[in-house]
Amino acid sequence: MQFGEVLGEASSYKTSKRIAVPIRILIVDDHDVVREGVRSILKKRADWEICGEAANGQEAMAQTESLKPDVIILDITMPKMSGLDVARRITQSAPSSRVLMFTMHDSGTVEQAVKGSGAHGLVLKLHAARDLVKAVDVLAAGGTFFGSGVTTQ
Repeated sequence: MQFGEVLGEASSYKTSKRIAVPIRILIVDDHDVVREGVRSILKKRADWEICGEAANGQEAMAQTESLKPDVIILDITMPKMSGLDVARRITQSAPSSRVLMFTMHDSGTVEQAVKGSGAHGLVLKLHAARDLVKAVDVLAAGGTFFGSGVTTQ
């Protein structure tokens, strides 16, 4: 075997090997039990990492700045700063983070407010077991998710 053949084998071995980088997720909700439920749903995916949690809008802003999550699951109704205000700020200050609003409020008005905030998706808490994993997948891939309907950018 010649020197060039050895390099070729080593080179092809290195390029075919991939290191999986987990999707980093920040969970923001003012209720501990909701954050626990979201963690329980998301932990089924080995390629996802819950990198942090926050209980209000101010904590969400600080955690986003320090942790640089890929996806932020964000409640709308929270103390200190609403989720819609947080979404507006995050989409301006951390455009690489994808914002998924997570709420119990179900109306066309809420969906329009979420879209107006710059958020990339909306999942109703009522449908979390059905939609949350799918929504995170779609957002992580660069798309948008509103309810059970999916659109891509």
